[in-house]
Amino acid sequence: MDYHNPVLLKETVNGLNIKPDGVYVDVTFGGGGHSREILSRLGPEGKLIGFDQDKDALVNAIDDERFLLINQNFRFLKKFLRFHGFRTVDGILGDFGVSSHQFDVAERGFSTRFEADLDMRMNRETNFSAYTVVNKYEEGQLRDVLANYGELRSAPAMARVIVAAREEEKIKTSEQLKKVLSRFLPAHKENKILAQIYQAIRIEVNQELEALKEFLLQTNEVLEPGGRISLISYHSLEDRLVKRYIRNGMFEGEPEKDVFGNFEVPFKAVGKFIVPTKEEIKMNSRARSAKLRIAEKL
Repeated sequence: MDYHNPVLLKETVNGLNIKPDGVYVDVTFGGGGHSREILSRLGPEGKLIGFDQDKDALVNAIDDERFLLINQNFRFLKKFLRFHGFRTVDGILGDFGVSSHQFDVAERGFSTRFEADLDMRMNRETNFSAYTVVNKYEEGQLRDVLANYGELRSAPAMARVIVAAREEEKIKTSEQLKKVLSRFLPAHKENKILAQIYQAIRIEVNQELEALKEFLLQTNEVLEPGGRISLISYHSLEDRLVKRYIRNGMFEGEPEKDVFGNFEVPFKAVGKFIVPTKEEIKMNSRARSAKLRIAEKL
Protein backbone atom coordinates (compact mmCIF):
# COMPACT_ATOMS: atom_id res chain seq x y z
CA MET A 1 0.00 0.00 0.00
CA ASP A 2 1.58 3.26 -1.11
CA TYR A 3 2.07 5.78 1.67
CA HIS A 4 4.67 7.93 -0.12
CA ASN A 5 7.78 9.44 1.41
CA PRO A 6 7.86 10.34 5.08
CA VAL A 7 8.24 14.09 5.57
CA LEU A 8 11.45 15.51 7.11
CA LEU A 9 12.59 11.92 7.70
CA LYS A 10 16.18 12.41 8.91
CA GLU A 11 15.48 15.70 10.70
CA THR A 12 12.56 14.26 12.71
CA VAL A 13 14.40 11.10 13.75
CA ASN A 14 17.64 13.01 14.44
CA GLY A 15 15.56 15.20 16.76
CA LEU A 16 14.88 12.20 19.02
CA ASN A 17 18.60 11.85 19.81
CA ILE A 18 18.18 8.07 19.78
CA LYS A 19 19.90 5.80 22.30
CA PRO A 20 20.38 2.27 20.89
CA ASP A 21 18.73 0.63 23.93
CA GLY A 22 15.96 3.21 24.32
CA VAL A 23 12.18 2.92 24.02
CA TYR A 24 10.55 5.13 21.37
CA VAL A 25 7.04 5.78 20.12
CA ASP A 26 5.87 6.73 16.62
CA VAL A 27 2.30 7.91 17.28
CA THR A 28 1.44 8.32 13.57
CA PHE A 29 2.76 5.07 12.07
CA GLY A 30 1.06 5.34 8.64
CA GLY A 31 3.34 3.75 6.06
CA GLY A 32 6.05 3.13 8.63
CA GLY A 33 8.71 5.36 7.04
CA HIS A 34 9.71 7.14 10.24
CA SER A 35 9.45 3.89 12.21
CA ARG A 36 11.85 2.07 9.90
CA GLU A 37 14.37 4.87 10.29
CA ILE A 38 14.07 4.69 14.10
CA LEU A 39 14.50 0.89 14.07
CA SER A 40 17.63 1.24 11.91
CA ARG A 41 19.20 3.23 14.76
CA LEU A 42 18.13 0.95 17.62
CA GLY A 43 20.23 -1.92 18.96
CA PRO A 44 18.91 -5.38 19.88
CA GLU A 45 17.65 -4.11 23.28
CA GLY A 46 15.81 -1.09 21.81
CA LYS A 47 12.03 -0.96 21.46
CA LEU A 48 9.64 0.92 19.18
CA ILE A 49 5.88 1.22 19.67
CA GLY A 50 3.74 2.50 16.79
CA PHE A 51 0.21 3.92 17.05
CA ASP A 52 -2.28 4.31 14.20
CA GLN A 53 -6.07 4.43 14.45
CA ASP A 54 -6.50 3.66 10.73
CA LYS A 55 -6.85 -0.07 10.03
CA ASP A 56 -5.34 0.49 6.55
CA ALA A 57 -1.99 1.16 8.26
CA LEU A 58 -1.88 -2.33 9.79
CA VAL A 59 -0.78 -3.88 6.50
CA ASN A 60 2.46 -1.92 6.85
CA ALA A 61 3.33 -3.47 10.23
CA ILE A 62 7.08 -4.18 10.46
CA ASP A 63 8.17 -7.74 11.13
CA ASP A 64 10.72 -7.03 13.85
CA GLU A 65 10.66 -8.36 17.41
CA ARG A 66 11.63 -4.90 18.67
CA PHE A 67 8.44 -3.40 17.18
CA LEU A 68 4.83 -3.30 18.42
CA LEU A 69 1.95 -1.67 16.47
CA ILE A 70 -1.12 -0.51 18.40
CA ASN A 71 -4.31 0.16 16.39
CA GLN A 72 -5.45 3.13 18.48
CA ASN A 73 -5.66 6.93 18.41
CA PHE A 74 -2.62 8.60 19.99
CA ARG A 75 -4.94 10.42 22.41
CA PHE A 76 -4.83 7.12 24.37
CA LEU A 77 -1.01 7.10 24.46
CA LYS A 78 -0.49 6.62 28.19
CA LYS A 79 -3.28 4.06 28.62
CA PHE A 80 -2.01 1.73 25.90
CA LEU A 81 1.66 2.13 26.78
CA ARG A 82 0.79 1.08 30.35
CA PHE A 83 -1.37 -1.78 29.06
CA HIS A 84 1.63 -3.13 27.15
CA GLY A 85 3.97 -2.69 30.10
CA PHE A 86 5.71 0.60 29.24
CA ARG A 87 5.56 3.18 32.04
CA THR A 88 8.07 5.58 30.47
CA VAL A 89 9.72 6.05 27.08
CA ASP A 90 12.75 7.94 25.73
CA GLY A 91 11.24 9.72 22.76
CA ILE A 92 8.00 10.35 20.86
CA LEU A 93 7.63 11.16 17.17
CA GLY A 94 4.43 12.55 15.60
CA ASP A 95 3.65 13.45 11.99
CA PHE A 96 0.14 14.90 12.22
CA GLY A 97 -2.57 15.47 9.63
CA VAL A 98 -3.75 13.17 6.86
CA SER A 99 -1.45 10.55 5.37
CA SER A 100 -0.73 10.57 1.64
CA HIS A 101 -2.51 7.22 1.45
CA GLN A 102 -5.68 8.67 2.99
CA PHE A 103 -5.58 11.57 0.52
CA ASP A 104 -5.02 9.27 -2.45
CA VAL A 105 -7.79 6.73 -1.80
CA ALA A 106 -10.80 8.45 -3.37
CA GLU A 107 -13.53 6.77 -1.32
CA ARG A 108 -12.04 8.00 1.98
CA GLY A 109 -13.31 11.47 1.00
CA PHE A 110 -10.27 13.43 2.25
CA SER A 111 -9.20 14.92 -1.07
CA THR A 112 -10.78 17.74 -3.05
CA ARG A 113 -9.52 15.99 -6.22
CA PHE A 114 -12.08 13.19 -6.25
CA GLU A 115 -15.83 12.85 -6.14
CA ALA A 116 -16.63 10.74 -3.09
CA ASP A 117 -19.17 10.23 -0.33
CA LEU A 118 -18.73 12.68 2.53
CA ASP A 119 -16.64 10.54 4.88
CA MET A 120 -13.22 11.82 6.14
CA ARG A 121 -13.02 9.34 9.03
CA MET A 122 -9.47 8.40 10.00
CA ASN A 123 -10.96 5.60 12.09
CA ARG A 124 -13.54 3.88 9.93
CA GLU A 125 -14.96 1.97 12.90
CA THR A 126 -16.80 5.12 14.04
CA ASN A 127 -20.22 6.22 12.71
CA PHE A 128 -19.46 9.94 12.88
CA SER A 129 -18.47 11.20 9.41
CA ALA A 130 -18.38 14.34 7.28
CA TYR A 131 -21.95 13.48 6.26
CA THR A 132 -23.03 13.90 9.91
CA VAL A 133 -21.38 17.31 10.23
CA VAL A 134 -22.75 18.66 6.93
CA ASN A 135 -26.29 17.29 7.28
CA LYS A 136 -27.02 17.21 11.00
CA TYR A 137 -25.15 20.10 12.63
CA GLU A 138 -27.20 23.17 13.45
CA GLU A 139 -26.32 26.36 11.58
CA GLY A 140 -24.41 27.83 14.54
CA GLN A 141 -22.35 24.66 14.99
CA LEU A 142 -21.51 24.57 11.28
CA ARG A 143 -20.50 28.22 11.35
CA ASP A 144 -18.16 27.61 14.29
CA VAL A 145 -16.54 24.58 12.63
CA LEU A 146 -15.89 26.48 9.38
CA ALA A 147 -14.71 29.63 11.18
CA ASN A 148 -12.56 28.01 13.87
CA TYR A 149 -11.03 25.10 11.95
CA GLY A 150 -11.08 26.44 8.39
CA GLU A 151 -10.42 30.08 9.31
CA LEU A 152 -13.02 31.04 6.69
CA ARG A 153 -14.39 34.59 6.75
CA SER A 154 -17.51 33.50 4.88
CA ALA A 155 -18.32 30.84 7.50
CA PRO A 156 -21.70 32.37 8.59
CA ALA A 157 -22.96 32.63 4.99
CA MET A 158 -21.61 29.17 4.09
CA ALA A 159 -23.38 27.61 7.07
CA ARG A 160 -26.63 29.34 6.10
CA VAL A 161 -26.40 28.08 2.49
CA ILE A 162 -25.63 24.48 3.57
CA VAL A 163 -28.61 24.40 5.95
CA ALA A 164 -30.96 25.77 3.27
CA ALA A 165 -29.69 23.33 0.61
CA ARG A 166 -29.96 20.20 2.77
CA GLU A 167 -33.63 20.93 3.48
CA GLU A 168 -34.27 20.33 -0.24
CA GLU A 169 -31.95 17.31 -0.52
CA LYS A 170 -29.36 15.65 1.74
CA ILE A 171 -25.77 16.53 0.80
CA LYS A 172 -24.11 13.14 0.35
CA THR A 173 -21.06 13.68 -1.86
CA SER A 174 -18.15 16.05 -2.26
CA GLU A 175 -19.51 17.19 -5.63
CA GLN A 176 -22.87 18.10 -4.07
CA LEU A 177 -21.10 20.07 -1.35
CA LYS A 178 -18.98 21.87 -3.94
CA LYS A 179 -22.12 22.75 -5.93
CA VAL A 180 -23.92 24.04 -2.84
CA LEU A 181 -20.96 26.28 -1.96
CA SER A 182 -20.10 27.25 -5.56
CA ARG A 183 -20.82 30.96 -5.00
CA PHE A 184 -17.95 31.04 -2.46
CA LEU A 185 -15.49 29.37 -4.85
CA PRO A 186 -14.15 31.88 -7.39
CA ALA A 187 -12.05 30.13 -10.05
CA HIS A 188 -8.73 31.67 -8.97
CA LYS A 189 -9.24 30.64 -5.32
CA GLU A 190 -11.37 27.51 -5.63
CA ASN A 191 -8.73 24.97 -4.54
CA LYS A 192 -7.53 27.05 -1.60
CA ILE A 193 -11.01 27.68 -0.21
CA LEU A 194 -12.11 24.08 -0.79
CA ALA A 195 -9.01 22.89 1.08
CA GLN A 196 -9.98 25.13 4.02
CA ILE A 197 -13.56 23.79 4.00
CA TYR A 198 -12.32 20.18 3.90
CA GLN A 199 -9.78 20.86 6.64
CA ALA A 200 -12.48 22.31 8.90
CA ILE A 201 -14.87 19.38 8.45
CA ARG A 202 -12.06 16.80 8.75
CA ILE A 203 -10.77 18.31 12.01
CA GLU A 204 -14.30 18.19 13.45
CA VAL A 205 -14.96 14.61 12.29
CA ASN A 206 -11.72 13.30 13.78
CA GLN A 207 -11.64 15.64 16.81
CA GLU A 208 -8.05 16.33 15.77
CA LEU A 209 -7.29 19.31 17.98
CA GLU A 210 -8.82 17.73 21.09
CA ALA A 211 -6.83 14.55 20.41
CA LEU A 212 -3.65 16.58 19.91
CA LYS A 213 -4.14 18.44 23.22
CA GLU A 214 -4.80 15.21 25.12
CA PHE A 215 -1.72 13.64 23.54
CA LEU A 216 0.58 16.59 24.27
CA LEU A 217 -0.39 16.66 27.96
CA GLN A 218 0.45 12.94 28.24
CA THR A 219 3.92 13.32 26.69
CA ASN A 220 5.14 14.95 29.90
CA GLU A 221 3.78 12.02 31.94
CA VAL A 222 5.32 9.21 29.88
CA LEU A 223 8.69 10.70 28.88
CA GLU A 224 11.85 10.12 30.87
CA PRO A 225 13.72 13.32 31.87
CA GLY A 226 15.93 14.18 28.88
CA GLY A 227 13.49 12.36 26.58
CA ARG A 228 12.36 14.20 23.48
CA ILE A 229 9.32 14.95 21.37
CA SER A 230 9.79 15.49 17.63
CA LEU A 231 6.52 16.71 16.10
CA ILE A 232 5.49 17.75 12.57
CA SER A 233 2.42 19.98 12.08
CA TYR A 234 0.84 21.01 8.78
CA HIS A 235 -1.36 23.97 9.67
CA SER A 236 -1.27 26.87 12.08
CA LEU A 237 -3.95 25.46 14.42
CA GLU A 238 -1.86 22.37 15.19
CA ASP A 239 1.46 24.19 15.22
CA ARG A 240 0.13 26.81 17.63
CA LEU A 241 -0.85 24.11 20.14
CA VAL A 242 2.54 22.38 19.87
CA LYS A 243 4.45 25.66 20.14
CA ARG A 244 2.45 26.91 23.15
CA TYR A 245 2.73 23.60 24.95
CA ILE A 246 6.50 23.52 24.52
CA ARG A 247 6.86 27.15 25.56
CA ASN A 248 4.33 27.37 28.41
CA GLY A 249 3.21 23.83 29.26
CA MET A 250 -0.34 24.97 28.48
CA PHE A 251 -2.45 25.92 25.44
CA GLU A 252 -3.93 29.25 26.52
CA GLY A 253 -2.90 32.07 28.81
CA GLU A 254 0.40 32.30 30.64
CA PRO A 255 1.83 30.07 33.39
CA GLU A 256 2.03 31.39 36.96
CA LYS A 257 5.31 33.11 37.74
CA ASP A 258 7.15 33.22 41.06
CA VAL A 259 8.23 36.47 42.74
CA PHE A 260 11.29 36.61 40.48
CA GLY A 261 9.22 36.31 37.30
CA ASN A 262 10.29 32.71 36.62
CA PHE A 263 7.96 29.86 35.80
CA GLU A 264 8.35 26.12 35.45
CA VAL A 265 7.63 24.36 32.18
CA PRO A 266 7.91 20.64 31.36
CA PHE A 267 9.96 21.08 28.16
CA LYS A 268 12.66 23.19 26.60
CA ALA A 269 12.73 23.76 22.85
CA VAL A 270 15.68 22.23 20.99
CA GLY A 271 16.74 24.70 18.30
CA LYS A 272 14.29 26.61 16.10
CA PHE A 273 11.50 24.98 14.12
CA ILE A 274 12.58 23.19 10.92
CA VAL A 275 10.90 23.33 7.51
CA PRO A 276 11.59 21.14 4.45
CA THR A 277 14.11 22.15 1.78
CA LYS A 278 12.99 23.21 -1.69
CA GLU A 279 14.34 19.87 -2.96
CA GLU A 280 12.16 17.87 -0.56
CA ILE A 281 9.07 19.91 -1.47
CA LYS A 282 9.77 19.30 -5.15
CA MET A 283 9.94 15.54 -4.52
CA ASN A 284 7.04 15.42 -2.05
CA SER A 285 4.42 18.18 -2.30
CA ARG A 286 2.83 17.04 0.99
CA ALA A 287 5.91 18.43 2.77
CA ARG A 288 5.11 21.97 1.60
CA SER A 289 3.46 23.23 4.79
CA ALA A 290 5.31 21.00 7.28
CA LYS A 291 6.84 22.51 10.40
CA LEU A 292 8.94 20.40 12.78
CA ARG A 293 9.40 21.31 16.44
CA ILE A 294 11.69 19.38 18.78
CA ALA A 295 11.72 19.67 22.58
CA GLU A 296 13.38 17.93 25.52
CA LYS A 297 11.75 17.08 28.83
CA LEU A 298 13.36 18.89 31.73
